[in-house]
This record gives sequence, structure tokens and C-alpha cells, in this order.
Amino acid sequence: MEKAISTETVDSFINSNPFTGKPDNLYDAMNYIMQIGGKRMRPQLFLLGYFSQGGKIENDALNLALSIETFHNFSLVHDDIMDNAPFRRGLKTVHEKWDMPTAILAGDNLLIKCYELILNTSFENKIELLKEFSSMAFAVCEGQQMDMDLPNLTEISELDYLKMIEYKTAVLPACALKMGAMAAGANLEISKKFYEFGIQLGLAFQLQDDFLDCFGTFKSIGKQVGGDILENKKTILFLHALQNLSNSDKLNLIYLYRNKDENQEDKIEKVKHLFEISGSKNYLLEMKKQCELKALKILQYIEMDLTARQGFMQLFDVLQKRNN
Repeated sequence: MEKAISTETVDSFINSNPFTGKPDNLYDAMNYIMQIGGKRMRPQLFLLGYFSQGGKIENDALNLALSIETFHNFSLVHDDIMDNAPFRRGLKTVHEKWDMPTAILAGDNLLIKCYELILNTSFENKIELLKEFSSMAFAVCEGQQMDMDLPNLTEISELDYLKMIEYKTAVLPACALKMGAMAAGANLEISKKFYEFGIQLGLAFQLQDDFLDCFGTFKSIGKQVGGDILENKKTILFLHALQNLSNSDKLNLIYLYRNKDENQEDKIEKVKHLFEISGSKNYLLEMKKQCELKALKILQYIEMDLTARQGFMQLFDVLQKRNN
């Protein structure tokens, strides 16, 4: 089982099955984003869900796992365009390496490939799997629009932010797990439990991303540190700080977020300092911990053999301790 769900196995399958077609630059851009690394968490979760419910690791399962990872990379290409991000995984983003039109089309074509991969499998419940996948895709796009809207809203609650990251980030690993269980023939109750587990895991994953974006390093995360601050994203760090800073520090934080002329490095350091003195840094880490505990509690109620459970715990441990 370890071989079947390892990052190396997923990488090998991706590299052995590049997307082909013409023009070359379109498909080169698609394969570039697919092959420049990543944690491969989502396809591994699919395979874990599939294996734990008695599925056989075969070509159809790997193609479904590939569709999940392809969707993730489609979303990254478009996210990077919207965020005007220069780096992804330590390398140039697709729109920087090629150009904006090519990046948009590469992302579009990746999304289309997801459906082709699912349609080409032989699972008897293929239509149900497609419906589940489409429901997830709608939610991710809605979450992305929420994310783009938040910097311009004056009144935002923590619940608003958590709903946004649930849609934008958590529904994909949740869907991967649920589709894995469904493809293996699991009943509705078990499939729903996998989905609930994936939501909590995905929330914890995004909260860790928010933490690393602010307090990580370029070497560890492979992209600009403080990107969320420069984009004035109102993360949990910002929302909590607003409620827990002194009046003068609160006004300073608001000023820094609104001021477009502030030196970028100075802005990042000043905002990070405010996040620390407000206790927001530790607050975010505690919220992440609570999501992880909820995920583990849900996992306890899903029947699987010891080997499969160990596979989940190994991946969970890696995600819990990650610094990129």
C-alpha cells in the first residue's frame, strides 16, 4: 500500500502520462505546472480513501487521482494570474514563464482534461463521480470569487473567512476522499464521513498556508513571503488582530492595509509585528490544531483495516508538521 499512495508513485504516474497535443506551447505550459512538484496531497487522499474501502490500485484509480491533481493545478494557474504571483514552488509561474493568454488557456485545458480522465475510466458509478467532481468545482470557483471580494469588504467575520477557505481549499481534499470511497463502492454514510474528515483537514491545511505565507521563508514555501499582506487579504491573522490590538495599533494596521505607497518589505515587517503582539499568530495555530483534532475524531469512526489507518496517519503527520 505504501508504494501505491506515495508521492513518488503519483509523481511517476504524472510524469509517465504527460498531456499531448498542439500547439506545443499550450501543452508545454500544462505539463510544466503538473511536473514542477508539490505535495500531491489530494491524489494521495483519493487513493487512501479508495484503498481503505477495498479498492484495487489500478490504472482507473490512478487516472481518477490524476484528475484530482489536474484540477488542483488548474486552480493554481488561475490563482497565480489573479494574484499576479511571480513564483510557484520556487519556480516561475506559468504566466511569467510563457504569457497571460497561454496561462489562461493552459488552465482552461487542464480543467477540460479532468473530465476526460474521469470519463475514460470504467467505474460503474462514473456519473455519480462526475456529479461529485462538478459540485466540488463549482464550490472552488465560488470560494475563489469570495477570496477576491474579501479585500474590498469593510465588514468581515471569522465565519466569513472560514466559509471562504472551506470552499476554496477544503472541498477539494474532501471531494478526493469521498470520490475515493465512492469509487471503491463504499456506502453513503462512510463517504460522507470521509468528506467531513477532508473538510477539517483542508481547513487546517489552509490555516497552515496562511501562517507560512506570513511567517515562513521563500526557501521553505517557494514563493514570496508576505504575499497575503501585500494583497491586503483579510485572513484570520488580520481579523483577530483587529479585535485584539490597542486602538492606536488597530488604526496602524488599517492604515498599512490601505496605504499603497508603503515600502513592501517595511509593510510586511510592520504587519507581522502587529500580528504577533495581538496574539493572532498563536490564535491561528490553535485554530489549526482544533481542526486537526476534529479531523482525527472523525477518522476514528470510519471502518478500515490497520494498514489503511496507518497510511492515513502517516500522511496526516506529514501535513501537520509541514513547513512549505
